[in-house]
Amino acid sequence: MYKDSPSSATSGADRLSDRNGKAARLPDVARLAGVSTATADRVLNRRPGVRPVTAQRVLNAALELGYILEDEMRAAEPKPMRLVFFLPAGTNRYLNMLGRLIAEAGPQLAPYNARCRVEHIKSFNPELLARTLIANARSADGIAFMALEHPAVREAVNALADRGVPTVTLISDIQNSARTAYLGLDNRATGRTAAYLIARFIGPRAAKVAMIAGSRSYRAHEEREMGFLHLFEEMFPAIAVVGLREGQDDEVRNYRLTRELLAQHRDLAGIYNIGGGSDGVGKALKEARRGEQVVFIGHGLTPDTRALLIDGTMDAVITQNPQRTLTDCVAIFANLRARREALHGVEAPRGEIMFRENLP
Repeated sequence: MYKDSPSSATSGADRLSDRNGKAARLPDVARLAGVSTATADRVLNRRPGVRPVTAQRVLNAALELGYILEDEMRAAEPKPMRLVFFLPAGTNRYLNMLGRLIAEAGPQLAPYNARCRVEHIKSFNPELLARTLIANARSADGIAFMALEHPAVREAVNALADRGVPTVTLISDIQNSARTAYLGLDNRATGRTAAYLIARFIGPRAAKVAMIAGSRSYRAHEEREMGFLHLFEEMFPAIAVVGLREGQDDEVRNYRLTRELLAQHRDLAGIYNIGGGSDGVGKALKEARRGEQVVFIGHGLTPDTRALLIDGTMDAVITQNPQRTLTDCVAIFANLRARREALHGVEAPRGEIMFRENLP
């Protein structure tokens, strides 16, 4: 504890002098750091509730004024948060892009005093995901992951909560669990949006459209499917949805499924790719020379979907900013550490609809 604090037992005589030769006091530290005396007192006595960037400013001011020594500063600095991100392994380019952002985010996360690592685990395996979550209970201060809707995963999330390890679900949520927050789109509304776009592109005529999902084990994909189906039933009954295939977010599998759809339905007018692997769908459409006839809507703005938009194979991409997802997730864990509400200052994610003409 430090002098001038109500709870301090340290004598002012034990402190060094400031730059004017006078003994530095707590108000001097607060003034130099640009904070209140109460905030400076909170930082120097290691009490929570101060943003990491503000706390660092107070410590730097205290060191500059000689109010604390270097070893005291090191002792007062809070340890970095250890955050772990678990993402599905595979060829989903959006998730791989998010993983690279996390792995390279060190400097930009300095204000949050966080250290992040990302691990890719086998996709669509709920038991493995559950075991991985529990295995990291002691080595992480927070865990973010793309959830699978499964009892084993739900129990793992609840067990982590009992141990004081908060979890945040990314892109796809899990219901009736003790997860701290969900960072993702309203996926039912997203599916309705995709259906609306396809219907408007097709126009007022009878037609057939198809869906390709990663897996309905993801609540996000299941909800997008429901929204997609309901909008056609509600507003465009002349358009028939001819079925759903699961492509496991794999470009090779999606390529094969698209070729099968095109062969089975010569008059297919639209495809909605609910998950990843859009490049496989695009390749099949190009080979069949159907890229201009089949309306193609998908998810995740990445280099491959961007190229498909540019050449006209893809008509629209619904996307969620991966950089915003990362910073919002870290902000949630920082809020918890500071004993604020988890979503303090964090806005609900917004989906963006990208066309060739409005690409950034």
